[in-house]
Amino acid sequence: MAVGWTNRGKYLLMGYLFRASALPANLYVALVTSATAPTADTNTLSQLTEIAAGNGYTTGGYQLTENATDFDVWSEDDTSDLSKIQLKDIVWTASGGPIPASGNGARYAVLTDYNATVGSRQVIAYWDLASDRTVSSGQTLTLQDCELRITES
Repeated sequence: MAVGWTNRGKYLLMGYLFRASALPANLYVALVTSATAPTADTNTLSQLTEIAAGNGYTTGGYQLTENATDFDVWSEDDTSDLSKIQLKDIVWTASGGPIPASGNGARYAVLTDYNATVGSRQVIAYWDLASDRTVSSGQTLTLQDCELRITES
């Protein structure tokens, strides 16, 4: 699964670490369509097209808490100058109809901070799901092995 940090995400991460900026209360994983691909220059969720809500998917995405349960793998590799953290498996179950409720399937997953105005949530990182993903009622849409990697360049 392709992954990328946004410049905004790196900026926020450095602020949390070096400037003691307040951490967000929660993080979210939202599903977006291929209408606009997230890039390093993506700042907010409003710059992307979130999939249609309903049938088991809520606008703004899946809520994560900063803890060892929701970010369940954490490691470093000195040989490769690599540090990584992995999100737990995230599962949406379609009920009463498909996910997304209408329109195009989910092509990307994005990690955002919290803002009560969903479109103002800052995009920290993103994952390419390789193709549009849709599921029928009764099926699950599962994100597995979503990693965030930091390496020396």
